[in-house]
Amino acid sequence: MPKFVNDFTEGNKDLKDLLGGKGANLAEMTNIGLPVPPGFTITTEACRYYLQHGTLPDGLSGEIAAHLAKLEQAMGRRLGDPADPLLVSVRSGAKFSMPGMMDTVLNIGLSDESVQGLAKQAGNERFAWDAYRRLIQMFGKTVLGVDGDHFEHALDEAKQARGVRSDVDLDAADLQNLVATFKDIVKARAGREFPQDPREQMGLAINAVFDSWNTPRAVLYRRQERIPADLGTAVNVVAMVFGNLGADSGTGVAFTRDPGTGAQGVYGDYLANAQGEDVVAGIRNTVPLQDLERIDKASFDQLMQIMRTLETHYRDMCDIEFTIERGKLWMLQTRVGKRTAAAAFRIAMQFVHEGLIDMDEALARVTGAELARLMFPMFDTSATVTKIATGVPASPGAAVGKAVFDSARAVEMANNAEPVILVRRETNPDDLHGMIASKGILTSRGGKTSHAAVVARGMGKTCVCGAEELDVDIAARTFTAPGGIVISEGDVISIDGTSGVVYAGEVPVVSSDVVSYFEGKLDPQSGQADDLIKAVDAIMRHADARRRLGVHANADNGPDCARARRFGAGGVGLVRTEHMFLGERRQLVENLILADTEEERQRALDALEPLQRGDFVEILEAMDGLPVTIRTIDPPLHEFLPDLTDLSVKVAVAGDNATEHDKKLLAEVRRLHEQNPMLGLRGVRLDLVIPGLFSMQVRAIAHAAAQLRRTGKDPHPEIMIPLVAAVQEMEITREMTEKVLREVEEETGVHVHTLIGTMIEVPRGALTAGPIAGSAEFFSFGTNDLTQMTWGFSRDDAEAAFFSKYMELGVFGVSPFETIDRDGVGRLVDIAVREGRAARPDLHIGVCGEHGGDPDSVHFFHQAGLDYVSCSPFRVPVARLEAGRAAIASAGSDSR
Repeated sequence: MPKFVNDFTEGNKDLKDLLGGKGANLAEMTNIGLPVPPGFTITTEACRYYLQHGTLPDGLSGEIAAHLAKLEQAMGRRLGDPADPLLVSVRSGAKFSMPGMMDTVLNIGLSDESVQGLAKQAGNERFAWDAYRRLIQMFGKTVLGVDGDHFEHALDEAKQARGVRSDVDLDAADLQNLVATFKDIVKARAGREFPQDPREQMGLAINAVFDSWNTPRAVLYRRQERIPADLGTAVNVVAMVFGNLGADSGTGVAFTRDPGTGAQGVYGDYLANAQGEDVVAGIRNTVPLQDLERIDKASFDQLMQIMRTLETHYRDMCDIEFTIERGKLWMLQTRVGKRTAAAAFRIAMQFVHEGLIDMDEALARVTGAELARLMFPMFDTSATVTKIATGVPASPGAAVGKAVFDSARAVEMANNAEPVILVRRETNPDDLHGMIASKGILTSRGGKTSHAAVVARGMGKTCVCGAEELDVDIAARTFTAPGGIVISEGDVISIDGTSGVVYAGEVPVVSSDVVSYFEGKLDPQSGQADDLIKAVDAIMRHADARRRLGVHANADNGPDCARARRFGAGGVGLVRTEHMFLGERRQLVENLILADTEEERQRALDALEPLQRGDFVEILEAMDGLPVTIRTIDPPLHEFLPDLTDLSVKVAVAGDNATEHDKKLLAEVRRLHEQNPMLGLRGVRLDLVIPGLFSMQVRAIAHAAAQLRRTGKDPHPEIMIPLVAAVQEMEITREMTEKVLREVEEETGVHVHTLIGTMIEVPRGALTAGPIAGSAEFFSFGTNDLTQMTWGFSRDDAEAAFFSKYMELGVFGVSPFETIDRDGVGRLVDIAVREGRAARPDLHIGVCGEHGGDPDSVHFFHQAGLDYVSCSPFRVPVARLEAGRAAIASAGSDSR
């Protein structure tokens, strides 16, 4: 027969699957000799049996009775004894922390008889009646299903009758009357008397904790956190100890190091003559833990020794809950403590220096998300602020500037050294110059994958999207926030891209030294570098030494490339050439589209080519000696033309006075208009359908590389064909590319070795990767479009339309545009990698979608066997760190 109950002396911290997190750590502390109240854990296996069969497994009741007898013997009291009662708590404790999602019942064992014994035992009548009313209230709500508001209402009436505001101001008689009232509520609302048998109380409480695994809030939490539904919860039955028995008792919380900074010392809070819930509720002011040395030096000294023991044993900073009962110290819980990003890096290196962990473990204990938080500036929210709206936190950081409502104005003001925030309903490619000029971007529409969000992240700009509370009036150059607050152009606003909050006025900003370190402006060995910079430097160096994945950057100009290189990028994984056709050059693209003759078309191409060549020279020079993957034009041509509606209105209003140019332009816009342009004439299809455009781009790349080679540089261009879905598309464009490369070599006398590959972003491309690899020397996964096409989502519409509901329902734990969908999109990646390399063993494979800088996705790409990830320059350090962590995790998995 399986064993369903473990005494605390029988478990350890590695048995979280069986004992849950709380039970495993209580057992660990017990077994290393720390003062833990005696108790036992009913395993998750018992819970799973109960949930499946609706009854407790055979033998469990007998095991519980046997362990309770041992507990009574250890404490020298019997559960619910009228003269000297033992009280216990019945607490939930799953493998993964689910704060507040499941149930706990305290003070089990009190009854009309034993409350008298408790009062006599404690010498405190008020304490005993308060414990009894808490039991009835908690038991009635948790076990018997009575609406908690009934108890709260009765408690409020009792306080009103006494003319007091706090529970602690009720005396013993008040609480005795409240117990009677609470028992009446139970009888009226639950249809039964409050149970006086302590064994019945405990049995019903255990069942209630098991049942709480499937409460709606617990189910929803598990869906959102991706916690498996079949784990079940353990139940911990623990002897109650009380910190509210007088001046020689108390309760507190301690950290073995400062969770905010990582500094070593005494950190925590203590409250004399109180229970733990009093600390949490803030009923009374706590004192610093250091004060315990004056209040109770013996307990303080013992606690300090225990903290050192736990930290050394767990080899990590620990979070501790304790109670002192009449001078006796009891440890109620410990766990690895949560900490800020800065503390995480500092503490990891502190433990290395102390010889407790090695560098692999230090790297494993910090995350890319924590590094990202260290890199972006933050608002000092301790200052007085005026919050006016909340949107989608699209690109982290803190930005302050004057509100402007069009890109031209943003550039104009920025040129006058005025910081600006570009405010739009939504942005489009023509806003790029305004976005570059702005400190941050705020839109009332869109989500994390909207144009504003994607471009802002690529540039490292702070961005808040989808602030739907704001009514943006571009014509009036104002936006109106809830409460009638009107912000006009020139008014200062502050936006927080980490939280999505928008503020009126200027909020002070705290800058990041970590970015200065990555920029090479702060030497970690200098006197100006603090221990945080030294810790980041040490861990980053180790990550680079351990990682297998290369890290490239998505960059479209020389300055971005230079920044990426400083941040540690080993190349450029994506140059988006369409960004080079915006602004003043848009007219040249318009001329190409409107060309009626071959001569006009060639003239337009001839005008574009030297501009493209100059762009490529700048980029290749900035990345000299490193690979640069250049994607040929991808978006549909209509994006370079005026909006159909706007142009139609312009021509209609002009009537007979409309220019021939506008009429011709309108006709062309109508001809190119598509119902679903993202699935229309774009990518490789443009290369094959629009004469000369593709060849012009290849020629510009080849000439740029040849020009640099003649000056002694070492350019490494790679030409990437987007949206390939059929091997024939790849074969045709490869032939076209090789023809142009031969022509340029003949013209210049310079050979430039150029890889030719494709962007895998169409499901069919992934599923036919083998044949495509016959003509492609490299693959780069465009996971933004691959996700969109695999799910059938419109990236521009889905987030605003239904993603929040999908998150609420648990369909998503996280947006598939943020973290790779391993089961769907990830499977396509696996297929393409496997079949591509089967056809071409030396196939170089990377990813250049937004997922390339996502920490969880980096781990997947490592496992999938990719050679590199590519992300925005500001995400390069994050990807480097996570690539190192992925290598360590993979090595650990292999060794097991």
